[in-house]
Amino acid sequence: MHADRTSTTRFPVPVDAALRTAGWQPGRWDIKQAEYWADALRDHVSPAGHRHAVFPAAVEAWAEFGGLHITPSGPGRQLAPATLDLDPMHGLHLARTLGDLGRALATEVCPLGEESDSNALLAIDTEGRVYALDHTGDWYLGATLDHALNTLITGTEPARLTV
Repeated sequence: MHADRTSTTRFPVPVDAALRTAGWQPGRWDIKQAEYWADALRDHVSPAGHRHAVFPAAVEAWAEFGGLHITPSGPGRQLAPATLDLDPMHGLHLARTLGDLGRALATEVCPLGEESDSNALLAIDTEGRVYALDHTGDWYLGATLDHALNTLITGTEPARLTV
């Protein structure tokens, strides 16, 4: 029996379909691009001296999903599905904001990309937990990037972060 292209155990079918349409496939691993982003973020210092934290969970997320532009189709569960641009350079000038969030959470936080429609910054911490920061507050998207992608692509309402 052959599994068809849209079946997977890792992601629900609509999430898998949106990821594959964006160019993701199991085993995708662009470590060269991930290292370029890591260097660019490490080298950036804000005018006030703030620096980005760069750590393995972020580099691994960039290697697998970095550079994807994900445009979900269909309605969301509670919210409109998020259109995503998984380019960490969207957070380049937000080192202080991410540093503040990391201190509040007793971890370090690094940019992942943004929700294109709302301009919410997507960020990941050292444990792989994912957050969104926008003008309305900070949001917890999931304990893993997979969970966060499910939340965003299916339009599931995230939890407001309270610290």
